[in-house]
Amino acid sequence: MPKIEVHEKLFNSLLGESYSDTHLEEVFPVAKAELDGHDVEEGIYKIELNDTNRPDLWSAAGVARQLASYRDSSILQYDFFSTEEETLDSEGRSLIVHESAALVRPFSIGFAATGKIVDEEILLNLIQSQEKLCNNFGRKRKTIAMGVYRSDLITYPVHFEGADPDKAHFVPLHMDEDLTLREICEKHPKGLEYGPIVADKPVFPFLYDDASEVLSFPPVINSARVGAVESGDENLFFEFSGTGLDDLLLAASIIACDCADMGFTILPVKCVFPYDTEYGREVTVPYYFQKPAACELGFLRKMLGENLSKEQIIAALRRMGIHSLVDDSMVYITVPEYRNDFLHPVDIVEDVMIGHGLGNFAPELPNDSTVGRITESEAFSRKVKEIMVGLGFQEMMYNYLGSKREYIDNMRVDGSDYIQIANPMSENYEFVRPSIVPSLLESESVSAHAVYPHQIFEVGKVAFLDESDNSGTTTRDYLGFLAAGSDMGFNQLSSLVSTLFYFINRTYTMEEMVDPRFIEGRCGQLVSDGKVVGIFGEVHPAVLENWGITMPTIACEVDLNLLQ
Repeated sequence: MPKIEVHEKLFNSLLGESYSDTHLEEVFPVAKAELDGHDVEEGIYKIELNDTNRPDLWSAAGVARQLASYRDSSILQYDFFSTEEETLDSEGRSLIVHESAALVRPFSIGFAATGKIVDEEILLNLIQSQEKLCNNFGRKRKTIAMGVYRSDLITYPVHFEGADPDKAHFVPLHMDEDLTLREICEKHPKGLEYGPIVADKPVFPFLYDDASEVLSFPPVINSARVGAVESGDENLFFEFSGTGLDDLLLAASIIACDCADMGFTILPVKCVFPYDTEYGREVTVPYYFQKPAACELGFLRKMLGENLSKEQIIAALRRMGIHSLVDDSMVYITVPEYRNDFLHPVDIVEDVMIGHGLGNFAPELPNDSTVGRITESEAFSRKVKEIMVGLGFQEMMYNYLGSKREYIDNMRVDGSDYIQIANPMSENYEFVRPSIVPSLLESESVSAHAVYPHQIFEVGKVAFLDESDNSGTTTRDYLGFLAAGSDMGFNQLSSLVSTLFYFINRTYTMEEMVDPRFIEGRCGQLVSDGKVVGIFGEVHPAVLENWGITMPTIACEVDLNLLQ
């Protein structure tokens, strides 16, 4: 979960008063936050946020805004947002997106801010907000990159294009050398970290003004002049580039509201696109794009288990900073400018619950009298674990998500029936685990220093595509075990399988199979009651080489659901 550090002085000024640590611990759940620590000497609060769907809370201003709304039953009004019905005057400030940008990063938007001298606390807060939005919400700058610039040095309009990486050049922040965009990717620390995001594109993102003054190379690094915001600056320009316009508009709205709360005056910027967007070819930012949300009144009362009145519901939502209307059947809300997390009626229910106050719900004992007990499946799994421990194996526990390299490449399989995550946060968690064997091999690959033989197992879940299931996937309980040592072979594995099936009181037969993970002729299928319930064999040398394992290794995997 996101963690932020906020200066006590700035936070208290945003909140309008000073709270004790005890009071903060009591009210922080309203903002889905916890007080993780308070460095009194440095004057810094350490706050942990418990909701990844509320990026507006990942800053001092965001948390203070939510606490103040709850305390004062107030709804903040921001008058700098353009809407579908009304476009504010940008006073000549514009950002032009060129067609070449579509080849690498199709959207760029921005706004300006003035009227407040940037001090050290504000600067650190802006930098932290930038990092949290880009790294957490923007998937480490892949979908959102944000830059802050010295507006005094900018000649409008600002231009965003896809540039030749070997011709476009400037002096990047924290360096004195003029480098091309490709050289920045090779030499600058931020280039080495974020350059791979665009390295395979024919052009690189490039931001500059009408006087050809370079602002930045998004999503990598700002320029050393216009992009070097310091304490004492007053006029700022914020730019957001990425792959999805809604996400960029939300990020811009969050930062704009934060800046307004800190005392800045927000100045709209007209963003011009060479192609159609959902909001047209010209969008003046900050732009209110959210749609109203609604929830059935009966559903809300049923979910909360309490017959709240219309007035109580409106008051609860107002304490969450939300304007609402309630009639005899529905609850209608206007989504705040800095939020876009109302995806389902239950999200409205949640805000009513928090706004009403958890302590105001009367405790109620369950009406049903039941006795808890473990399921048959869990009892069988525990019995299998006891058997494996008795055979000298050590139990392991693994993640249920992994990479293509682990599950497919290293195992020499095509992975056609594996479940792939559509939008993984990292390539290390791109696939749902289809087998326990890769996890066991990964442990073995880092255990060469330990005394042999190695014997490990896990009882856990695997999942894979299955057209016969309504969901298109199936999840199964598997046993997987592995043994490595100089004398490990088919005979030892056969003995282990025989012992396992004896103690679970199941009969089985072995059938030949061809599987690229195992040595042909030294592997097979386990069949019980006419169904294939597992596989076993000596792991193929090519698989062992992929994992960096030097000892002969045997492995077995059994579907426990089919043996119960």
